[in-house]
Amino acid sequence: MNTNQNSNHQNSQDVLIRVQATPNPNAWKFVLDRPVLVDGKASYSNIEEAAHNNLAKSLFEVAGVRQVHYFQNVITVTHQFDMDPEEIKTAVCAVIQTRMAVHNPNQTVIDEKKMARQNLSPDLQKIEEILDRTIRPGLQGDGGDIDVIKFEDNKVYVSYQGACGTCPSSTTGTLMAIEGILKDEFDPAVEVIPL
Repeated sequence: MNTNQNSNHQNSQDVLIRVQATPNPNAWKFVLDRPVLVDGKASYSNIEEAAHNNLAKSLFEVAGVRQVHYFQNVITVTHQFDMDPEEIKTAVCAVIQTRMAVHNPNQTVIDEKKMARQNLSPDLQKIEEILDRTIRPGLQGDGGDIDVIKFEDNKVYVSYQGACGTCPSSTTGTLMAIEGILKDEFDPAVEVIPL
């Protein structure tokens, strides 16, 4: 099994994995040389939610794993704060190496919200467009994402995914940045509330 990105000799079954830190000290990005998810994104908070996806289910069998998030060729794994990060990285890489061969990147439930945007109110469509253009690329680059849950009474209710879900900065700096951008580009009186 080879997870070393500097190796010159790999058989065709090996998955090249680059492990990257995220701003969340309890989350790691595993960047693969092949797609994990062909379309959309997917987050799993427990083994029951991952029941239809063998790779995600196997990742939850690693002691201490709290959340698994897929986006393109990236798997972000969030773990309990009291776990040894090196043990988590080693165990997750081993699961990826053994399960990726049977993983179907088309099997995962895709982000139906994105597909159903045409049914959203004009205000929600505008909010989603602003977040897609300004906020989501940065969050996705750090192994996370954000979902808009609802918009009512000039309040945008959001839920963080992936590495952002338990990141200390998601409730402070990131939240203030999101609110600032929406105030500038959408409505100066808007509030952003994390759920």
